[in-house]
Amino acid sequence: MKKIGKSTYKTEKNPAISFFASAVGEKEGQGPLGELFDRVFTDMYAGETTWEKAESRLQKTVAQMVLNKSKKKSGEIDLIFAGDLLNQCTASAFGMRDFEIPYLGQYGACSTMVQSIIGAVTAVESGGASACLCVTSSHFCSAERQYRYPLEYGCFRTPTAQWTVTGAGGCLIEPMASGAVIAHVVPGKIVDLGIKDANNMGAAMAPAAADTIGNFLRDTNTTPQDYDMIFTGDLGVVGSEILAELLRNDGFEIEGKHKDCGAMIFDCHEQQVCAGGSGCGCCASVLCSYILKSMEKGELNNVLVTATGALLSPTTSGQKQSIPGIAHLINIKNKKEIF
Repeated sequence: MKKIGKSTYKTEKNPAISFFASAVGEKEGQGPLGELFDRVFTDMYAGETTWEKAESRLQKTVAQMVLNKSKKKSGEIDLIFAGDLLNQCTASAFGMRDFEIPYLGQYGACSTMVQSIIGAVTAVESGGASACLCVTSSHFCSAERQYRYPLEYGCFRTPTAQWTVTGAGGCLIEPMASGAVIAHVVPGKIVDLGIKDANNMGAAMAPAAADTIGNFLRDTNTTPQDYDMIFTGDLGVVGSEILAELLRNDGFEIEGKHKDCGAMIFDCHEQQVCAGGSGCGCCASVLCSYILKSMEKGELNNVLVTATGALLSPTTSGQKQSIPGIAHLINIKNKKEIF
């Protein structure tokens, strides 16, 4: 890849998202995007015996759907890039173990899907891989057990809190394939402005999103108006407002050009999810449904997808440490925008 400016890399082999799939839980299926997901599990256990196994089932399901759509066998895939929110990325490792494909586990909190895609694009651009599978997931119940309170505790949420999405998204990255092309990528920097409230991750992640988006726009000498839409995931309602203000102060106006996956996947008021959705599966499932399907239809042709992550853990929160934020960006274009 060719580096442009300070942070941006331009691809040269036109790596494309050739096939994609999504699976979500019942609450997500009842949301505004419900009809766009490939599969909706009405059982939070997805036919398994634990929530953690259910999350692995989500990953395995979307991976198999992508393979089925592509008509490829596991042996035709060079690498899997997969990640989740659980300790040691066990949802991914256990979900992907039966595919017998070389596996690279990823962790970028809620930014993991775009981080995985950047890894896959790098492998394809290097010539070392011709087909890479990216899969990311989260599960409301498994995340609550790890990061917050037992569900049985019945804890009330603050208005700034976000609801971890039960869902997964998967996609296949191939060079010169049919599908939307990854034209640019921006690996983000860790940005920490001292936010310590684990129930306000939008505020912790928004500065990283502003930094990454601002760097990309300057590197490419473009403005938000040059894109059909700028998607983020998952700042929620609160973080989205902060992002708009930070970018406005930096000279970029995104009003009318911005949507956040965390605000899109739920009806925040009707479904009582406070500030919106979060989790690795949020951006992944929205990308692999609404965004890419809109590009297939030609409704979107040139978009930015910036996945954001709060790099905290129960240990760091308990030690009263601040929350580092991260944001990775991909610029996706339909082929008519490239050629």
